[in-house]
Amino acid sequence: MTQHTRVRTGFSRDTTADEVLRDVDLAGKRAIVTGGASGIGIETARSLARAGAEVTLAVRNTEAGQAVAADITATTGNPGVHVAPLELTAPASVASFADSWAGPLHILVNNAGVMALPELRRTTEGWEYQFATNHLGHFRLALALHPALAAAEGTRIVAVSSSGHLASPIVFDDIHFTHRPYDPWAAYGQSKTASSLFAVEAHRRWSDQGITANALMPGGIRTGLQRHLDGAATDPEQQRIFDDYPWRTAQQGAATSVLLAASPLVEGIGGRYFENCNEVLPSDLASADGDADGVAAHALDPEAAQRLWKVSAQLLAS
Repeated sequence: MTQHTRVRTGFSRDTTADEVLRDVDLAGKRAIVTGGASGIGIETARSLARAGAEVTLAVRNTEAGQAVAADITATTGNPGVHVAPLELTAPASVASFADSWAGPLHILVNNAGVMALPELRRTTEGWEYQFATNHLGHFRLALALHPALAAAEGTRIVAVSSSGHLASPIVFDDIHFTHRPYDPWAAYGQSKTASSLFAVEAHRRWSDQGITANALMPGGIRTGLQRHLDGAATDPEQQRIFDDYPWRTAQQGAATSVLLAASPLVEGIGGRYFENCNEVLPSDLASADGDADGVAAHALDPEAAQRLWKVSAQLLAS
């Protein structure tokens, strides 16, 4: 990995999203949060709205989105919270969402995701569903919104990854489990490695346009994301570890997302991986960060990032 000064913010795993943005004024800024109607997406959107941003919740369930938007407006006093339909695995839905966007976009939080589907599931294109949702859908969305991102000043893209990325690099020879046996955690890990690599390459390609991109591990938060776990966990020890995990609140889980989305502490920073509101060490050294999992070299590999971008563009064009 490239050597640089590691970003330390003074915040920690216990910091909340509201605390991160306490003195940040986002008036006049426009943000999109995918998956903004559940889990940490709600609190990410809420804190951005509380800081004054106009926030659009990009969601599959617009009825749930409207309820969340109303709650965010009620708790923040910000009427500029909107809802728009987005199904990341449906190209027409992504295109419709992007086509309906007008004007600059200052913050794009790629937050939506699925985890550990117990059985192999494919999209209509034949793509493995976790890779298609967590990576390819967001990749398509970012490309479609690129003009709006480039039109804003100091634009930030936030890619929500996971410590699950430690389980697998991108297996370029068989991304979609056509030949190898399907494993829920390997598929999830690969998709979250892809989220990080997307941030690396997006920053490399677009930083000269004022667009920065970073990835993050939000920490363990009990949300609907874990709904498939019982079917996926075949190892009792793995299940025990999951049950004993030091879970945090959704406000704490959203803290690193909003840090990367809006904090002046990371102004101009890109292509990096954060956890507990700080840039993390490589995974083999992460014990120095206490409870941080760290980042695998394969999730920040610039060559893999360039290759993934090329492969992803080819898939979308096929």
